[in-house]
Amino acid sequence: MSDVTENILRVRERIAAAAARAGRDPSGVRLMGVTKTVGDDRIRQAIAAGIDIIGENYVQEARRKIELMGKNVEWHFIGHLQTNKAKYAVRLFDMIHSVNRMSLAEELNRRAGAAGVVCRVLIEVNLGGEESKSGAPPDEAPGLIRAVAQMPNLSIRGLMTMAPWYDDPEKARPCFAGLRALRDQIAAENIPNVTMRELSMGMTDDFEVAVEEGSTIVRIGRAIFGERT
Repeated sequence: MSDVTENILRVRERIAAAAARAGRDPSGVRLMGVTKTVGDDRIRQAIAAGIDIIGENYVQEARRKIELMGKNVEWHFIGHLQTNKAKYAVRLFDMIHSVNRMSLAEELNRRAGAAGVVCRVLIEVNLGGEESKSGAPPDEAPGLIRAVAQMPNLSIRGLMTMAPWYDDPEKARPCFAGLRALRDQIAAENIPNVTMRELSMGMTDDFEVAVEEGSTIVRIGRAIFGERT
């Protein structure tokens, strides 16, 4: 058994334990393998071990990998997306997690329309208030969602956030709880073309707390593939 396979088993065990603590069914949490800078063979090992979502941060890197490995798994974009890459993103990715501004949404909608696709997106929210992180401020996110909901070639499926890094993952809990509360608030509005199904939150250092707070997709790189080279 490869170290990648062993790591995936351990992460799944930790997800299951966190879900049990919260009274959740662990099948409601999907494990994404984040493959920025990861070699092709190790990505293939992860897919063979059952990873069915691959998360990529860069369009160019993802395009090469998708052409090489095909689309037997879902490919999700999780990085900061430049508007000029929208035309590629709508064709490459099954979901874009990082829609954080109106200009990007408008370009994605235009490019998806030209490609004849409806692009599944998550709205990225900056709950930690860090200037170094992307994401709409929480008080602006509902308005952004109402506007994006009018775009025929985008389908909002939920929210994404990246918590500040803490040496104690418990300190990230308010961020994750805040995203869940925002999701519930928006869901209660019953906005057409908006499905608040997904909460993309939790990474290697804090995913167990995120699962306890309702995450449906955890984005794991180092705990699967080891430290980046």
